[in-house]
Amino acid sequence: MWINNQSSRDDFILLGFSDRPWLEMPLFVIFLVAYIFALFGNVSIILVSRLDPQLDSPMYFFVSNLSLLDLCYTTSTVPQMLVNLRGPEKTISYGGCVAQLYIFLALGSTECILLAIMALDRYTAVCKPLHYPIIMSHRRCIHMATGTWISGFANSLVQSTLTVVVPRCGHRVVDHFFCEVPALLKLACADTHVNEAELNVLGALLLLVPLTLILGTYVLIARAVMRIRSAESRWKAFNTCASHLLVVSLFYFTAISMYVQPPSSYSHDRGKIMALFYGIVTPTLNPFIYTLRNKDVKAALGRALTKEFWVKTG
Repeated sequence: MWINNQSSRDDFILLGFSDRPWLEMPLFVIFLVAYIFALFGNVSIILVSRLDPQLDSPMYFFVSNLSLLDLCYTTSTVPQMLVNLRGPEKTISYGGCVAQLYIFLALGSTECILLAIMALDRYTAVCKPLHYPIIMSHRRCIHMATGTWISGFANSLVQSTLTVVVPRCGHRVVDHFFCEVPALLKLACADTHVNEAELNVLGALLLLVPLTLILGTYVLIARAVMRIRSAESRWKAFNTCASHLLVVSLFYFTAISMYVQPPSSYSHDRGKIMALFYGIVTPTLNPFIYTLRNKDVKAALGRALTKEFWVKTG
């Protein structure tokens, strides 16, 4: 009994939308539907990218990595949110909160770097097509993807540690629907300026540096595309990059609005809305953005629905 009581005192209470109880049922339905779509869309992209030989290229290798990220990204937060929206208790254990913080940060950090790698892939394909197979060899792609995942998880180890070690003096009510850095730092009962400065530097490095690289890369791509004489070739090059640019816009600008600011100026309502965008909306939309704008992926999904496809891959 004492252990259970002690355990309950260590739990965090996630307020989520409990101040607006009339929203909880509609949000439960919306989040559940979004999660199902995210699972279906991202698993479909991973399967066709791995099994369809016509998608055996660096671009789709990185797209399948992005889908795996998004799949894990939503799974790290949405199931807990659904439980809290429908259950009377809005709690998460201390260990569960730390694990959620670490995994969510790790996957978000990895996605920041991966989107920059994908921009470099598009730059090589458009601006250096003759050297593309050599520069983006399968071995190099694997090394780049592995380095991206390792870097993301290493950054998360630092950021989550800086967040967890802050003294809270028993404060355990988190005004958010999952464990995230700005919301947890709000529980601090000590001066957090040093922690905030360190987290801001890491956030700026991880968000602004890759974003600058992406924007610079697309400036070079735009210049190269404008020199193409054929209108059809120009449109094909633009269409290849448009999906990636849309994904970058959805993810980066919402994440920057949250993490490149002092947590002391953090607004709970704004934080929840921004977190919904990069934590649920973006991972749900990404596979459909790539599918709807890409003839190769649509054709591959069409082939995947045929019996002959599974006979060949089986």
